Parts: sequence; structure tokens; C-alpha cells
Amino acid sequence: MIRRVRIRRRRGLEQTLPGVHPVVGRVLAARGAEAPPDYSLGRLLPPAMGGLEAACNCLEQAIERQARIVVVGDFDADGATGTALAVKGLHAMGANDVHWRVPDRFRHGYGLGIDLVDELKPLEPDVVVTVDQGVSSIAGVTRAREAGMQVIVTDHHLPGERLPPADAIVNPNLRGETFGSKALAGVGVMFYLLMALRARLRERGRFGPGGEPRLDHWLDLVALGTVADLVPLDENNRCLVQQGLLRIRAGRCLPGIRALLEVAGRNLRYVDAADMGFAAGPRLNAAGRLEDMSVGIRCLLAESEAEATGLAEQLDALNRQRQTLQADMQEAAEEQARALSETVDGDLPGLCVFDADWHQGVVGLVAGRLVERLQRPVIAFAPAEAGGSELKGSGRSPAGVHMRDLLVDIDAAHPGLIDRFGGHARAAGLSLAGERLEAFREAFHEQLAGRVFEPDMVETDGSLAADELSLETAGALADAGPWGQAWPEPLFDGRFRVLERRVVGTSHLKLRLQSESGGNVLDAIAFGAGKLCHQELPEPLEVVYSLEVNRWQGRVIPQMRIRYLVESLEG
Repeated sequence: MIRRVRIRRRRGLEQTLPGVHPVVGRVLAARGAEAPPDYSLGRLLPPAMGGLEAACNCLEQAIERQARIVVVGDFDADGATGTALAVKGLHAMGANDVHWRVPDRFRHGYGLGIDLVDELKPLEPDVVVTVDQGVSSIAGVTRAREAGMQVIVTDHHLPGERLPPADAIVNPNLRGETFGSKALAGVGVMFYLLMALRARLRERGRFGPGGEPRLDHWLDLVALGTVADLVPLDENNRCLVQQGLLRIRAGRCLPGIRALLEVAGRNLRYVDAADMGFAAGPRLNAAGRLEDMSVGIRCLLAESEAEATGLAEQLDALNRQRQTLQADMQEAAEEQARALSETVDGDLPGLCVFDADWHQGVVGLVAGRLVERLQRPVIAFAPAEAGGSELKGSGRSPAGVHMRDLLVDIDAAHPGLIDRFGGHARAAGLSLAGERLEAFREAFHEQLAGRVFEPDMVETDGSLAADELSLETAGALADAGPWGQAWPEPLFDGRFRVLERRVVGTSHLKLRLQSESGGNVLDAIAFGAGKLCHQELPEPLEVVYSLEVNRWQGRVIPQMRIRYLVESLEG
């Protein structure tokens, strides 16, 4: 689907950085860089986060007495990679009795809940370590402590008014925390805990000559979890991601990471952050959405290529199933959006959609697609269980609307309407009784009434000259990554003559374009835009695009990926 958007060119494009390709210099300067990036490991922030000392005390004692440690992750890619990292890292530190569990999205819900803690009791854990969750699990942590378990919470989500009574909490977003990166993903927080624990054990002389574990061996896990969780790629996260990508490109990655990328048809030599976010990440997440994340974690923990490949193929099949299910749900949601829009005067301030046949593991993806098109907050609901009365909702919001804060405001104005909720600025989850759906929809619209939504605006890095539309430029842009949240991939705008067009695959538009000012003819692809092949296009065609290196059947050429059609240029 290709949308028409208004565009605005980034400020600072008249500046550049020395020592890099001129286009890269402009792009980096426009993002506030003052020098070419240095993503070496020495640039990482030191492990100086509140809670690390207490967590290391617990783990050091547990390792010394060979206590049983149970790692409890989350059912998304961040939680899965963080769980695998914790298991591998703790084993390497000398912990020999390490187990892992992950909550089932459908039975347990999010976090370290009471039911999950009760299911852990037969394992007789001495220490429970949460990954990517736990900071809001007050009841579950309390139950674990009452059962005699020590609890270490590692999380990156925003805390509530109260914190759980854990033995240690490691979270860069705790109030008063001074750590230099608030953007760490859950897997990143676990990486920092392992850094601190290794330093502690080194001081104690626990590692013999050559016996100190190399944490960089698992940076591929950190890269995957960080990109897949869509956290902002600040400088510290870019360093973690880039170092992980370099390991993968060199063939020094875990069998599970290799298998996930290969089953998606990616060439490891040229893997980038987009491959982690759009190829490996969705396949890993499919397990948590449709079944449970155990198969994903087992893939990441696999020691052999054969085991990893078999598990990755299972994940690939689940992802195809998820895609089919999502397409059906998306069609139904779009129909509801059209019907609801016809019942009100003017635009809907936000949208709540529900269907009794929808799958709760996929509603977040449906909401995300609707937000992309409508640029309004959307919450999609599905039954918590077949035939049950409880609903699970997943909300997504455009920039400018903080989804979790929106739910906080609704909960304050209508106590008891929402049973549970939590989340981030752009994504949140909630549960409520089915009979309260209409009341929630009214409260949702009430909170959004009067809000002014900014028009759908896309920032670009300006236009490229005809001689800059080259393989050299495409390669330099790829090498300057990683690109991602809050450090956006370079996008350019331009006007082009359409020389050829055809449909490839089932729904993609393939073009041959030439800049309005002349120059080389370039291949271009617009994914999901096959319908445009048979429609009249403006001449010249004004588009927003990224410039990529296309490797196909031995050919290496520059290719434009069309992202948007330009409605107007602002400013």
C-alpha cells in the first residue's frame, strides 16, 4: 500500500560531515551528528545502572552455592532474545543449574503473574530473574517472595506508582535513574547485567586464565531483540546493534540467528537492521503470537545447525499462518473503520474495533496497520479465550499521542472500566469485560475529543542529484547504518519519468525510472502497489524513496524502493 503524503525536508541538509561520502555526510549532519559515527565496543556506556549491585550480589551468591536460577522472559522477540542471552550468559559465569520459562500469552498474560509463579514452584527456584518484564508485576513478585524465592527484575518498561518488592530491580527508566540511555531494550538491560556480573566475578578472581566469558559472542541476540522491539536507536543502541550485525556478517552468529535469517532468504554477508526487524523478528514473534514463545527460545538456544534449522522452519510456518490470519482480520477491521466513519460527522478521533473471531495475538498488528493509514490512535480487541467474556486489546498510536498515558487518563476518569493495562508511548495493551466495550469506546473518544492531529507528514533528506543515484551512494548509505527508530533510514524525494512498469510477484509494482533532469535509468520497486500498474500516474511521478543495493542472481545494482507518493512539499 503506497500512500500520498505531505513531505518536509529535514533541517541541516546544507551541512555535511568530512571524511564520509557527501550524501552520507548530509544525512548524518541532519540527524545531529557532529562527526562520523564510531560504533566500536569501547564507545558503550559503562555498566553503571541502579540495581546492578544488588542484582550482582544475588547472582554471585547463587553461583557460589550453585543455587537454582529460573529465567522468566516475555513472549516477544525482545523477551526471547533476552531469555536466551540470560541462560547462555549465566551458564558462562559458572551457574550450572539454570532453567527458563516464558509466560503463555493466552493462559498467563503479560508479566510475572501469580499463576505463573505457582507453576514455577515445582521447579523449586532459589532465584527468579525476569527479562523484559516484571516492573509492574507486584502481585507475582510478592507471591514469589512469599514462597521463598529471591527475585531479580530486569526490565525497560515504564514503572507505575508502586514497584514490586523484588530483591533487585534493574531498569534504566526507574525514577531517579541516571544511566545515560533510557532506550535500552529488555535484552540490552540483560546484557548490562551480565557485564556488571562479569566485572564482579573478575574482581573476585573467579575466572582462570582464558576463562573469562566473551559477552560480544552474543551481540547478535542483542541486535535482534533491540531492533525487533522498536526501541529508539540512540548512540548506545546503535553500537550494540552494529556490533551484532558485524558478527552475523562475519559468520560468527548463533545457529538460531543464522537459521532464522536463512529461512527468510537473507544473505548473511549483507544483513542489516531491516533484515532483523522485517525478517528474523517477525518469525520469532510468530511463536508468541499464535502459540507460545518456547519454540523461539529453543531456536535461539540451539547448539547445532540441524536443530536450529528445524526450529526456524517451524517458526517460518507459524509466520505464514500469522500472515494469512492477519490479512483476513485486516480486511474486517478496514470494513469496520469505514462503517464507523459513516456514523459520525467528520473524522473519527480514534478507532476501537472488535470481532469475536479475531485472534488476540494478532490484534496489535491490525491496529498498527490502521494507525499507519488513518494517523489516529487505534485499539483492536479480541476475546481473551474462545467463548469467554473478557477482551484483550492492543493499542497503537501515531506520533503525538502517548498510548499508555491515554489509558491512564481513561482509567482515572472511569475507575473500574479497564481491568488491566500497560505499555509504551506508541503501543499498549489492556483487558476489560466484553460488556464494557461500548462504554470504553465512548471514554476513548471522550479523551481524544478536541485533539488536533498533525497532518500525515514525512521528513525526507532532500533530493539526490542524477549522478548521486548510483551504486556507490547506495552502498555508502547501507554502510553508514544501522538505521531504525529515532535514527531514521534515509529517505529522499524526487520527480521521475516512468519509462516502464509491470507487476511482479502477486502485488508489487516494478518500475524503470529516470530523474526529471536526466541521467541513468534506475530500477524501482513499490511493494504492495501492483494496482497502480493499471492506473494513470502523474507525469512526472513525484515520490519518496530509499536508495538500496539490490543483489539478485549475481547482479549488484542500485534500486529505489518507493515508499510514498508526494502530495505536497511543505516549508
